[in-house]
Amino acid sequence: MEDYLQGCRAALQESQPLHVVLGNEACDLDSMVSALALAFYLAKTSETEDVFVPVLNIKRSELPLRGDNVFLLQEIHIPESLLIFRDEIDLHTLHQAGQLTLILVDHHVLPRSDAALEEAVAEVLDHRPIEQKRCPPCHVSVELVGSCATLVTERILQGAPEILDRQTAALLHATIILDCVNMDLKIGKATPKDKKYVEKLEALFTDLPKRNDIFDSLQKAKFDVSGLTTEQMLRKDQKTIFNTYAFCQAHSYDALVAMTIFFNAHNEPVRQLAVFCPHAALRTTICGVLERSHSPALKLTPAPSTHPNVQAYLQGNTQVSRKKLLPLLQEALSAYFDSMTIPSGHPEAAREQVDKESDRAGTSLIPGLSQDEEEPPLPPTPMNSLVDECPLDQGLPKLSAEAIFEKCSQISLSQSTAAFLSKK
Repeated sequence: MEDYLQGCRAALQESQPLHVVLGNEACDLDSMVSALALAFYLAKTSETEDVFVPVLNIKRSELPLRGDNVFLLQEIHIPESLLIFRDEIDLHTLHQAGQLTLILVDHHVLPRSDAALEEAVAEVLDHRPIEQKRCPPCHVSVELVGSCATLVTERILQGAPEILDRQTAALLHATIILDCVNMDLKIGKATPKDKKYVEKLEALFTDLPKRNDIFDSLQKAKFDVSGLTTEQMLRKDQKTIFNTYAFCQAHSYDALVAMTIFFNAHNEPVRQLAVFCPHAALRTTICGVLERSHSPALKLTPAPSTHPNVQAYLQGNTQVSRKKLLPLLQEALSAYFDSMTIPSGHPEAAREQVDKESDRAGTSLIPGLSQDEEEPPLPPTPMNSLVDECPLDQGLPKLSAEAIFEKCSQISLSQSTAAFLSKK
């Protein structure tokens, strides 16, 4: 893998057609590793002289915010300097010159800012529900497994198992384990196929780290927010739902949906959810949709809140992650805006940021959801620092709920041109 990546950087210095394997804008561990491994496989098995390069769909300066990504790269001894980031390659210029072929991995819908690139998409490999109306007209391979890295592993082992080296195997192995929450049946992320390919990797490379060890290390790195500001934590892995930009601009509406997960003394997952919105009607609509949902049922129990614009809940159904929550938020926004008179002919946007707990970055793509989608993209938000006895207690200065939401309000005022619904 390392030698291959060195060649990729060299290829950028030459003016030639490129096959770019592009992960999603969240650039979580699954997206990063899937892009690296799939590009590696395509390059090794190509019968032509075509050049395949993986591109991480974030700026290089944002990588340090993704602690689990950085940790795994260091563990596998892959220098960050060999990676190619979105701000280091001009995909639009390549496309205009007729030199770009795009392969999407861990997502299948490009954000509006990349809409012009859709005609360059030649293949899609994803593991989330397909959005038929917005999916590119090309070969699309989608299977609802716990990790996109599982599908990449399958492609390699079925197509050319001899090319798989230990570095690549270790990247894939660790990613599947993290995405599937160490294959924990209580969480419900792992599928039989995820389990199958983790075991195949372990059989091929018997010196891979033990599952518990790699999972615990990645979890620790993922939720280590030492040095991050409150704003950085709120904006990490921000997701965007497009819906009525002019309306939100005129009324300065803001909504923040925070989703958290932690493990209790019995090592059982506990989820909490909070809705912050200074506009009562919009807050009531969002909360009503979430409370009444049956598919999936969140099993929400109202929790005390000291802030008048916050509705907090204990989430009884711990298997509902942010990926399953996003369609409900889209439904809530649609119900709210459909009840209003909206000027026509304007771009529309509302933003939602949800906590990216153990769930992987590959969020469910739904109508109008741009792949971080998703903001100025930043990595998964850590466990909520407002939760008692959360792992962040030792890593952050003392924060109160009032301080958090005061900061949210400040962010809202400074960005009155958009409405935010934040997730992770």
